[in-house]
Amino acid sequence: MGTVRVALIGDVGGHADELSAELAALGVDANGRLPHDLVVIQVGDLIHRGPDSAGVVALVDHFLTTQPGQWIQLVGNHETHYLRPPMFRWDEQLDHQTVATVRRWWLGYQAHVAVSVRTATESYLVTHAGVTRPFWRRVLRSATDTAHAAELINIFARVDGDKIHRAGSMLNAGAPNLSAGPIWADTATELVPSWTGYRLPFSQVHGHTTMVDWRIAHPDTHPNTTDTTYDFDAKHEVIGFDGGRIVGIDPGHRSDATRPWRSLVLPFCEWPQVRAGGIYAESV
Repeated sequence: MGTVRVALIGDVGGHADELSAELAALGVDANGRLPHDLVVIQVGDLIHRGPDSAGVVALVDHFLTTQPGQWIQLVGNHETHYLRPPMFRWDEQLDHQTVATVRRWWLGYQAHVAVSVRTATESYLVTHAGVTRPFWRRVLRSATDTAHAAELINIFARVDGDKIHRAGSMLNAGAPNLSAGPIWADTATELVPSWTGYRLPFSQVHGHTTMVDWRIAHPDTHPNTTDTTYDFDAKHEVIGFDGGRIVGIDPGHRSDATRPWRSLVLPFCEWPQVRAGGIYAESV
């Protein structure tokens, strides 16, 4: 079957032009075709904040329709705002057609909560906000295989969504919850502290939040160390632990885009795997 490049795209936040530009940089042609050797994983929060959420959803729907094996769409807290009773107030509301498209993805198993990615040397669990250690132990029963962990998360998302949507400091008036789920865990107060001093069972890639605010962070105040590296051009942070790494790729787009930024590209990957609710889908 061969290997592929996997491009992990962080939170888009309604910036259709930014997404289009990054896809062009990855090799998408004028006809809107992904290169045959590329699989894209978008980690959720496609919508809100920016000027064109409808355009973002329409663009992603094009790839999910025409090249479904090469686009894996995860959901973030902003998508789940339309998939279950809202957990927060957001003044911007999507138009009916855009909401219908997001719901169609979910009902048709075109959108997921977790995916497993494997390179020759490293396995990654990819979710919107990351998996905290208490969530891993209590909900995932200390699963050490990323494909199994992703499968469990995707099943719980369908049959027991409260586990996945367990809120943390972002909805608890600032009170951290180290058991927050992979839709809501905050990097600085929940995800990273929950693993500090412990061994990671596998590496993780997430969006949602980062340790640093890219809008105000500077290399002089956030230097690279043996345990943590910051890529200010890509807007990626890598935090090393015994056993693996936690990689944050949220560029922090707001009403205006954060620039520069780019996706995280992993070369020489096995085809990413998604298992959900008894359905097995492997990119082909």
